[in-house]
Amino acid sequence: MKNKYLFFSRTISLKPDTAHEIHDVLCANAAANLGYDTALVYPDTQRGKFNPGELFSPFHLRHPEQDFVEFYDVQEKLKISTLPMPWPIDCIGGKFTASMTVLTRYYLPFHLLPQTKIVHTRDWNFAKAAVKNQIPTIYERHYFQSEKFPAEIVHSPFFQIAITQSEPIRQSLIEYGMPPEKVVWLHNGFDQSFLLRQPQQAEEWREQLLENERQQLVVYSGALYPFKGIDVLIDAAKELPHIQFAITGGKEEQVTAYQQLAKEKQVDNVKFLGWILPRQRLVSLFQAADILVHPHCSGKSADFTNPVKFFQYMASGTPIVITEITPLMPFKDMPLSAVWCEPDHPQKLAQAIQQALEIYPRKISGYLNNIELAHQFSWENRAEKILSYVEEPLRPIMTI
Repeated sequence: MKNKYLFFSRTISLKPDTAHEIHDVLCANAAANLGYDTALVYPDTQRGKFNPGELFSPFHLRHPEQDFVEFYDVQEKLKISTLPMPWPIDCIGGKFTASMTVLTRYYLPFHLLPQTKIVHTRDWNFAKAAVKNQIPTIYERHYFQSEKFPAEIVHSPFFQIAITQSEPIRQSLIEYGMPPEKVVWLHNGFDQSFLLRQPQQAEEWREQLLENERQQLVVYSGALYPFKGIDVLIDAAKELPHIQFAITGGKEEQVTAYQQLAKEKQVDNVKFLGWILPRQRLVSLFQAADILVHPHCSGKSADFTNPVKFFQYMASGTPIVITEITPLMPFKDMPLSAVWCEPDHPQKLAQAIQQALEIYPRKISGYLNNIELAHQFSWENRAEKILSYVEEPLRPIMTI
């Protein structure tokens, strides 16, 4: 029976700062958690490297390895299949040895099609191939469009829906030929694990991080780019020497650079924790914090950022200090345990953090209003919304 909900990703790795890969994995993980017969499929240059025979039997579903589970914090229902890309694929010239040719003209029609009910992908070439093979297709586009969409693809009944992350990007897709009724924008989500209370592990984090008689902990988690407000946060921390700050995420070279910057600015109350593994440990770190901070700067990069971190913060139940950037403003009227402040101003950020600490004393059980409001923004909720745009006969059937 053709019932697989197949998610295709062009790359999946275990390297820090891989937001798009995390998106692909957690989309598939959510569908699996909902009970769909889900397969996450992606190329693997190592598989079949010394055994080209793997090309003839490539599609084998299995549970991911432990390092994959720890990196992405996926649950036991998700299954994956890597597609072998042995020599000479992508090693010599010619379209017939290119990986996308092998994926779309060989693997898709001969090995994936017989079991696939619907395809979900951010890869446009794979989406086109799925439509041409008469497979119902969900396409995600997270950036502005720059080329005209082929009418025969986007107007095909097998092209079901395009998902974007903001209204400006949605309008961009429409401008380049996407039928307006076939494109919607949705926020990304948070993983259900952030709802699990871990008081003992949270206390262990506090014992590890609080130093020099400091009693309060402020945490930032996310990418380490200037537009994320890391420089602003370091300057705010200097204004609050009696408070301990912890910053997670980023590549090794970014962590090193910001450690040096903090040293040069003589800021000694900020700890850079790097990429935390297993990823599940972020849950208890968020619950260990007195305040979670979202210091994003203003500007073009702020206009289209997706509030995944904001939803994770909400789910943790920890009070939040939030900068007033465009994508977050729709949430300002929600009854959150939070303090809002202008972006780009270290002093105002420091004042907002101090105010939040005074208004919202730390609760081991978390602030229930934040937790309850977060439920609507889970990956699972997002997956259900996406499938609601698919014609009912073309949807996969839940297996459990």
